[in-house]
Amino acid sequence: MDSPLIRILAVDDHPIFREGIASLLADHSDMQLIAEASSGIEAVRQFRVHRPDITLMDLQMPEMSGLDAIMAIRGEFPEARIIVLTTYSGDMQVLRALRAGACAYLLKNTLHKDLVSTIRAVHAGKKALSPEASFELAEHATDDPLTPGEVEVLRLIATGNANKQIADLLSVTEETVKGRVKNILSKLNANDRTHAATIGLKRGIIEL
Repeated sequence: MDSPLIRILAVDDHPIFREGIASLLADHSDMQLIAEASSGIEAVRQFRVHRPDITLMDLQMPEMSGLDAIMAIRGEFPEARIIVLTTYSGDMQVLRALRAGACAYLLKNTLHKDLVSTIRAVHAGKKALSPEASFELAEHATDDPLTPGEVEVLRLIATGNANKQIADLLSVTEETVKGRVKNILSKLNANDRTHAATIGLKRGIIEL
């Protein structure tokens, strides 16, 4: 008996990347690329029309991010099986994607090795993470998370604001900001403000 055909929607704002996925899937008779989308908004639209078995979703896209698209699709279709394909392995990005409802998280540099087996695994009801994403999650699993106020201060540090400017922008005292900066450096194990901002961006705690 033939195995059921896995119908796939590919979402990425780079046509060349979608072409690469198409050629990768073309070698496998149990898979068919039935639709493509270049933005989150288009992804939601195409999902409604085609109801794919598996959706391959990039995270960084214009108009509507992949994360928002995952939430929108899963809001309408809770059974949707979505695999994130991205260049970002930051633990907070991975967590956000999984919380939004993604079944798997793969890095684009491992696709040739992992994509086909991951599609089959997710289609069979399993979940999957690329090794790098797993390492990042494990690395920070017991970290003390930043509070929303600390995240806000970190974001403003990353955009080049001094403590006084941050205090004015957040309508708090400069002492409060200094306290939050101290906590941020300690929690992120950072040497200084610039280092903290770099770590925050790499881990996906903040985005610019």
